[in-house]
Formats: sequence, structure tokens, C-alpha cells
Amino acid sequence: MTPADLDALRKAVRDVPDFPKPGIVFKDITPALGDGRMLRKIIDGFVEATRPLNVSKVVGIESRGFIFGTPLAAALGVGFVPVRKKGKLPWECEAISYALEYGEATVEIHRDAVEPGERVVLIDDLLATGGTAAAAVALVQKLGGVVAEAQFLIELSFLGGRRLVPETAVRSFLTF
Repeated sequence: MTPADLDALRKAVRDVPDFPKPGIVFKDITPALGDGRMLRKIIDGFVEATRPLNVSKVVGIESRGFIFGTPLAAALGVGFVPVRKKGKLPWECEAISYALEYGEATVEIHRDAVEPGERVVLIDDLLATGGTAAAAVALVQKLGGVVAEAQFLIELSFLGGRRLVPETAVRSFLTF
């Protein structure tokens, strides 16, 4: 994405105070998603960033990783793999639990979703504290896959999420 595209995207991200709980300022990307030209630029940005990585799968984290991951996979001509909350995938899964500020969460991936040695890119909308990203990276590695890069539309750098994936290359289009 060009600097002008990134500037327009930054302006399209809406701050929603006290969501989902008091004290949190939620970064709402739905205005960007609702603008067809901007959505196209976002997808093109992910494609441009991912093409040189020579991946054979795109791994998208529920749920906004699906929004960006499936058109990215289609544009690259590779498969798409969902990482979902526990109990949402219909077949045999590998699972990892991780801590949240307010409890614990578990994410899963199908056991046959990634082959040993297979290169993948991990996609999500937001990197915050890093727990979900770290869990998704660990799931891919548990299956023997290689995460070539983890990509996010937005990174909340003040929360330090990168520190939970120290051996994974991380790319963020916008940083707050």
C-alpha cells in the first residue's frame, strides 16, 4: 500500500471508547471494510506482502483473519486454513489454550490442515497482546508447518504483542 493508502486507512479506523469493556479503546475497521476501494487496497496490500514469501497456505485467525485471509489465498492460488475458537471446527483438531487479561481462551486447527515443512502466512486484523497470534503460530508449528510471516492490518505496539512471537517475522500495515 502507498503512503496515501495507509493514511486513508488510518483515517478510516474508528476509535470506539469503552468497548468491549470500560477503559478499552476499540479500533473499529468496519468503515474500511465498507468502502469497496479501500477493501481492495487492503487485500492488494496483503497480496503484495505475501507473494514473495512463497507460501502454500494462508492461515486466518477467527474471525477477521477470515475476511482478509480467504481473498488473499484466492489471489495467490493457495489454500486457506481457519484457526477457530474451541468447538467450532468439525473434524479432529489440535488445540492450544492461552491466557487473556480476563480469563483463558482456546483455539484449534484441523490436524491435517498443514503438512510438515509447509510454509504458511498467518493473517489477522489486529495484533494486540499477542496471545492469539502466539497460539496460532504454535498450532502451525505443532503440525510441522513453518510460519513465514505473521501479518496484521493493525498493531497496537504499546501492548507489546510481538514479544510473544519472537522467532516469527511480523508485518503490520498500521501501528498505533
